[in-house]
Amino acid sequence: MNTKPVMVLSAIFLAVIGLAFTFMPQEITAFTGLGFSKIYQLQLQIMGALFFAFAMLNWMAKGAIIGGIYNRPIAIANFAHFFIGGVALVKAVVSNIHLPYAVWIIAAIYSIFAILFGIIFSRHPSQ
Repeated sequence: MNTKPVMVLSAIFLAVIGLAFTFMPQEITAFTGLGFSKIYQLQLQIMGALFFAFAMLNWMAKGAIIGGIYNRPIAIANFAHFFIGGVALVKAVVSNIHLPYAVWIIAAIYSIFAILFGIIFSRHPSQ
């Protein structure tokens, strides 16, 4: 499986979220209904740094061989992030069907990346 497109797309996706959380925490807390709490804005900015750092990791590793025993920490970290996030998001949209469509779309994207990184993690790169 060619991992480069998966790594590039996940890097772009994570970078967009990271930059939004870092530079637009007030707008995001207002959109989500959290109000203008400074602590929520600080938490979003810290999460933005995490998302952006993960994006940079994926961007830098895009040309490397990933799968099986090759770059296993990168594959398992991405799988864990997208699987855990995907399960949480799918659970949220199933239990509350009135969530905004943006949450549904993010849940779908997370689920797709979880499946892709699960395949990357469990297969040898030549398969």
